[in-house]
Amino acid sequence: MAAPMEVALVSDAAGPLCNCSVWELHSGSALPGYRGGNTGPRGLALLGGEHLLGAQLGKSYINVWELQRKDQLQQKIICPGPVTCLTASPNGLYILAGVAESIYLWEVSNGNLLAILNRHYQDLTCLCFTDDSSHFLSGAKDCLALVWNLYSVLQAEPSQIPDPRHVWSRHSLPITDMCCGFGGPLARAATASLDQTAKLWEVSSGELLLSVLFDVGIMAVTLDLSEYHMFCGGMDGSIFQVDLCAWPVQRDRTFQTERENGKIFKGHRNQVTCLSVSTDGSLLLSGSHDETVRLWDIQSKQCLKTMNHKGPVTNAFIVLAPANMLNPDGKPSVPLPKFSKHLYGTESTDEQGSEGVTLRLGLHHPGWCSHLSSPPGAVVWALSAVRRC
Repeated sequence: MAAPMEVALVSDAAGPLCNCSVWELHSGSALPGYRGGNTGPRGLALLGGEHLLGAQLGKSYINVWELQRKDQLQQKIICPGPVTCLTASPNGLYILAGVAESIYLWEVSNGNLLAILNRHYQDLTCLCFTDDSSHFLSGAKDCLALVWNLYSVLQAEPSQIPDPRHVWSRHSLPITDMCCGFGGPLARAATASLDQTAKLWEVSSGELLLSVLFDVGIMAVTLDLSEYHMFCGGMDGSIFQVDLCAWPVQRDRTFQTERENGKIFKGHRNQVTCLSVSTDGSLLLSGSHDETVRLWDIQSKQCLKTMNHKGPVTNAFIVLAPANMLNPDGKPSVPLPKFSKHLYGTESTDEQGSEGVTLRLGLHHPGWCSHLSSPPGAVVWALSAVRRC
């Protein structure tokens, strides 16, 4: 039986002719791309191995393609404002989108908008799920990274407000990227920031495990599957490799560029926007504002392949190609529903068909002045009542 094919999915800010290009990772051969739309940073996601989602750059909707129908958009998910980041749960059941400082949560099976979480105080920049879909993480320009328990958000009593499981506030400038390792709620997560640091956290306890200081702001971060290394993309185009098994163990480290020159990937001429590691841990994919995507051999730090684009690269990641991506005759097992613009249970009477509860709570942020007449942030969420036959 042939090994699963690894492919690279890449989008840039050039224009709508080919929104997302696809190429086979090891041979470099190009596969048919996805046309229509123009996807923004952190705005490209696979949904359940059957659909591709792309947050339209600067617009208030998300484009949806069936994986086998690359030349035709299936539908658009309308949002209340421009989508700044997007992700889908690995189990294919939920979609998360960042709109300004709010997190929108949809259920895929019926299109219901289940929650709007307003716990950040500035625009969202990144979202990611744990590999078991039990938790999700959010990062924003307010320098905060939040860890959410999905079950708690969905199943809270009407009188309760779903708070994040952890609030990580150790960054001093906006968070630019985050990623989560394997292990579900026991996983480790990495965050990157303009404050020139990348940090490694434990999701279960919320403990800070490692903080690495660099000479430049960090725009992208990823882990290899074995979590031996953390890769950090800098504003100057450099990519730094941090050994997570180094001895002696130090929670606070400074990356010594001169002494650790053998752990730097050099080639990009502008800031690195995205990073991804192959499943066997041998290859690193990087995208940059210099309008190129590069494939690197991790051991030698040599660039194996350079793909030129017509605009700054906004997304680039490696995935095992779902069967529908390679089969033009395939189709989704279940068609996607129409996604709601309104919180579940708050639609007009003719659209409703079920009950729901919406709660609001103002939460003051310690960094805001006490003379403000109203709090800058609020938590808005909906608990979906069980439909009774």
